[in-house]
Amino acid sequence: MSTMIACPGKYVQGRGEFANLPAHLKPLGKKAFIIISAGSIGRFGDMLKEKFDEAGFDFEFCKFGGECCYDEMERLSEACGSLGCDIIVGMGGGKIMDTAKGVAHYTKLPLAVCPTIAATDAPCSSLAVVYTPDGIFEGFLFTSRNPEIVSVDTEIIAKAPVRLFVAGMGDALSTYYEARAVRAKNGKTPIKHRATEAAFGLGKLCREILFADGLAAKLAVEKGICTAAVERVIEANTFMSGVGFESGGVAGAHAVYNGFSVYADANAAYHGEKVAFGILVQLVLEGAPAEEIEELLRFSSSIGLPVTLEEIGIKKIDEEQLMKAADVAAKKGSSMHNLSVKITPEIVFEGIIAADAVGRHYANRS
Repeated sequence: MSTMIACPGKYVQGRGEFANLPAHLKPLGKKAFIIISAGSIGRFGDMLKEKFDEAGFDFEFCKFGGECCYDEMERLSEACGSLGCDIIVGMGGGKIMDTAKGVAHYTKLPLAVCPTIAATDAPCSSLAVVYTPDGIFEGFLFTSRNPEIVSVDTEIIAKAPVRLFVAGMGDALSTYYEARAVRAKNGKTPIKHRATEAAFGLGKLCREILFADGLAAKLAVEKGICTAAVERVIEANTFMSGVGFESGGVAGAHAVYNGFSVYADANAAYHGEKVAFGILVQLVLEGAPAEEIEELLRFSSSIGLPVTLEEIGIKKIDEEQLMKAADVAAKKGSSMHNLSVKITPEIVFEGIIAADAVGRHYANRS
């Protein structure tokens, strides 16, 4: 089996970068279909309108319906066609960006992705995580290509809620641990090839930057300022993690996240928060050295990532519900099977309980 690396056509990051969006879009088409939330229109819609008008570039705002599901992709695809747009732009968080990927895939139009938060590794990948209209994890849409452009305005991201920024670090941190597991098993990546050395290297660098700069970056974002540490963490959360997971592979941490999608008590936790706890579950299942688990717990606790079930909203364990989550995490075809250990729903259930116990012990001792 061959190796492959997938990445966006262009990745551009900096303060005020959204002002340059019309210039980046001009080689792709003539009219942009911008999928965006009402809140984002309120925050910087006037600025975008001014810059698009200055550039003489036509565009339409289309408000996101709230869930990345096939019905929403169909609705937006029809709207795009009726408006005569020839470029898809996804501007917002992970579900907006993944929905935009689906619209671009079905309309066969070029795609630009503009994250307004650094909460997930979605921007650079070709993969879309699809839910039911009610928000239950349904599966993955493997689109035909990565975005042509990823435009990251670090000034806007630095002013977004700090909890989202921290959640992005949780998602990004999983890149190394999951790629390492896939590599050890010689498994397949989401793009159905073996991992490249470059992707694994990005995962390692991503982890190094987070451990070195994560706390300083969090403290800066709490003040709404964009420092050099913030810039580095945004690149880790967005580019390194995005290319790293797609071309390096996913394993236990994201399988745990998928499982928790059916556990109602965990619905209020963000993607990266549940993934962060999933890293701990993965390390427990792998029998990782105590020193490595301690290092993870120390970092996660320092920036406010969850290390217990209670911290992702599960204050009282319902064994029946937790078993349902374990069933989803361990089902056939799940990335949980990229671990080099035996996997059954019962083993995953026990791994979640054990990880929670480890996290509680650390929290009580600190």
